[in-house]
Amino acid sequence: MNREKKEKLMVIDGNSLIHRAFYALPLLSTKDGIYTNGVYGFLTMLYRIREEYTIDYICVAFDKKGPTFRHEAFDLYKANRQSTPNELSQQFPILKEILSAMNIAQLELDGYEADDIAGTLSKMGEDNGLETILVTGDKDYLQLASDYTKVLITRKGITELEEYDREKIIEEYGITPDQFIDLKGLMGDKSDNIPGVPGIGEKTGIKLLKEFGTMENLYDNIDKVGGKKTKESLIEHKNSAGLSKTLGKIIRNAPIEFVLKELKVEEPNWEELKKLYDILEFNSLLSKIPEEKITIEADSKYEVKYIVIEENNFDQIIDKIESEKSFCFKFLFEDENYIKSEIIGVGIKVGDSVPYYIDCSKNDIKLFRKKFAKYFESKEIEKYGHMMKMDIFALLKLDIDINNMVFDTMIGQYLLNPAQSNYSINELGKEYLNIYGKDLEELLGKGKNKKRYKDLPVETRAEHVAQTLDLIHGIREPINRLIEEQEMIELYYEVELPLVEVLANMEYYGFKVDLDVLNQLGEEFQGEIDSLTKEIYTLAGKEFNINSPKQMGEILFDELNLPVIKKTKTGYSTDAEVLDKLKGQHEIIEKILKYRQMVKLKSTYIDGLINVVDKETNKIHSSFNQTVTNTGRISSTEPNLQNIPIKTEEGRMIRKAFVAEDENYILVDADYSQIELRVLAHISKDPKLMEAFYHGEDIHTKTAAEVFHIPKDEVTPLMRNRAKAVNFGIVYGISDYGLSKDLNIPRKEAKEYIDNYLKNYGMVKKYMEGIIKIGKEKGYVETILNRRRYVPELKSRNYNVRSFGERIAMNTPIQGSAADIIKVAMVKVFKELNKRNLKSRLILQVHDELIIEAYKDEVEEVKNLIKDIMENSIKLDIPLKVDLNTGDNWYESK
Repeated sequence: MNREKKEKLMVIDGNSLIHRAFYALPLLSTKDGIYTNGVYGFLTMLYRIREEYTIDYICVAFDKKGPTFRHEAFDLYKANRQSTPNELSQQFPILKEILSAMNIAQLELDGYEADDIAGTLSKMGEDNGLETILVTGDKDYLQLASDYTKVLITRKGITELEEYDREKIIEEYGITPDQFIDLKGLMGDKSDNIPGVPGIGEKTGIKLLKEFGTMENLYDNIDKVGGKKTKESLIEHKNSAGLSKTLGKIIRNAPIEFVLKELKVEEPNWEELKKLYDILEFNSLLSKIPEEKITIEADSKYEVKYIVIEENNFDQIIDKIESEKSFCFKFLFEDENYIKSEIIGVGIKVGDSVPYYIDCSKNDIKLFRKKFAKYFESKEIEKYGHMMKMDIFALLKLDIDINNMVFDTMIGQYLLNPAQSNYSINELGKEYLNIYGKDLEELLGKGKNKKRYKDLPVETRAEHVAQTLDLIHGIREPINRLIEEQEMIELYYEVELPLVEVLANMEYYGFKVDLDVLNQLGEEFQGEIDSLTKEIYTLAGKEFNINSPKQMGEILFDELNLPVIKKTKTGYSTDAEVLDKLKGQHEIIEKILKYRQMVKLKSTYIDGLINVVDKETNKIHSSFNQTVTNTGRISSTEPNLQNIPIKTEEGRMIRKAFVAEDENYILVDADYSQIELRVLAHISKDPKLMEAFYHGEDIHTKTAAEVFHIPKDEVTPLMRNRAKAVNFGIVYGISDYGLSKDLNIPRKEAKEYIDNYLKNYGMVKKYMEGIIKIGKEKGYVETILNRRRYVPELKSRNYNVRSFGERIAMNTPIQGSAADIIKVAMVKVFKELNKRNLKSRLILQVHDELIIEAYKDEVEEVKNLIKDIMENSIKLDIPLKVDLNTGDNWYESK
């Protein structure tokens, strides 16, 4: 028999979800300083839920300010709750405005909480034959689950939702939803200041309810309760248990005055929603608005025009280039990972004309190279684009060296907004031109069904590339104007833009790897892992899964009776912090720490590197990212070559596998000495710091002497090590708590070190206080080359958030200026190597270190030019110093 499909009602706990989102996401804000992370996270969850569930009625319930009936029953109800951070409270009206634009009903009620509204609505839904879905982060809602009401609980911040109905609750907890009310009475709730019965937690409470069914039956049979302490506590706190049950019970008959049809799902006010998303800079959510639902302004809806070139007919493009002396271009690869895929097409747009698309299936790429190489290499004809590192990589594959590259829109936007999460051309098209092009997800799909560019029809590829070129051409001028207004012209045109070519060349040439060395190290590491495994088993007295935190916890804390440091929801914690605190208490701890270290080295750095080596060339081609970090530092991915271990000897051994290309080459490693401390001396103008660097003193020994008030010749290695931690800690705005953890010393002692440091280096303290003040006044801080980083956290009323902002403000001018310096050096080294027609090339940058693959006949020349360029790349008030080493592999040259 066919059962009629039930209509669905969804009730969302607004307070719960926005709180979860706020604390799960970093503090986001618009350029105007409007905080948005709670709202953004809430909406992300809302869209996800509505994709998974087809619903007919919807409502968002909110708590209303003021006391509830629970406060009347117990005046200390929620008394220990911290006030809502200002950054979050500002977001409630924004969320409510968006929900109104979505035509989603919102309910709040004097004297009641959101869960009472949800409880009442779920009862109403059940009475009207609806299936109800309650969405929350609050486990109290489980008491409302039934055969007709499901509860969706948020897990892991906002990334997961777990669905509960009556059956699942009984299966997982062993008690019914109704019994959760009794459980709340027994165990209470610290977060709401519901007292419960001391000594009874969830485990004991469930056990009692399984035995006695209800709290009332439990007290009727109190003599049958096992455990003297439990029985005594139950008897003594009977009134508290009854009160707690009352407080914990969700009301299902709150006086809500409306009819169900008022919650009917309606179409949003798309125009209003778009306006709000624009203001809040929710660019990724704008794609959720169907194009046909909004009035597109004249310039935001345009027809993508293009010309597909057939049979190598390049003359019409060449004529335009020769006439215009400028063009933008975009290569298309088989898929998004251009380093490992082949070129399948190229688009070219000249001036305002319709873009051309040259498809490799219809045209000869070798003939394209022959015809166009001189225009790409011309010093008179301008070239511009978006994410040009990829396009220069394509040109290098075609043996073409680009000249006169005049603009990269992605790099320009990065300078303007270094915290932006998405620099795609579509995002910038929306921002600057109000043009909503087809996003990659729309073009290629996602998940298992995601396509590659080469799977698309030629016309679709042509349209995609043409749209990209149109947007590049349109946004170039407004981005350039803003760069000029913010006084970053020099930073852009002399550092960031030319760096694009440098990074493309580094990606193209790669770093040679000796697979025999890697495999040999892998065998040695595995032997060490096997040996450690046996020793751990012997010390534990039994075999177990060392990689299982649960089994590890049972061994350490149940079997070996080590003191419990920290517990999680699933049992004992055995994370690195816990093991570190257990050092010296049992021999097994050091073995486990060593085991974990060796397993990580083997899996991440041996197996991981072997998997990404190009099998034809035995090279690793890492991606060097210019638009990832807020400070301006370059990052490395797939694989991250900046993260090769250096603190342990085993980790350093991995560098032996990184070698020069062949016997004609040798590696030259050039490393800035204490560049961030030198930048700090330059920025702060502290005379003692500057004096140390002028006279080539050991800065850590000098600091130790200053901090500990002793002559330099009496400084011990331990004192120097602690002074070093303070020196570098100050650069990163370290707290006494952080320093105490780093040095494993009492917090009071760490505070004394920092206080003594700031007393002796008074100008450093003045700089730190001054830069925070500047950050608060301007909303951003700058490096020595005017690189900006916006710090909205400085305006936060939340102490922790504000403190984080202060650390950012202090650190960014130092770390960012160090990034400026190394980037200037990279550009100048690259240009000089090319200018002299040397065979040597720059192949890697790791923070403050450059690695050159030097032709052996050029080694001395290369060493001299690198040292000269790096030490004079930017003139500071104190000298920059570079350490040089050479070797056949990275280990020897470091």
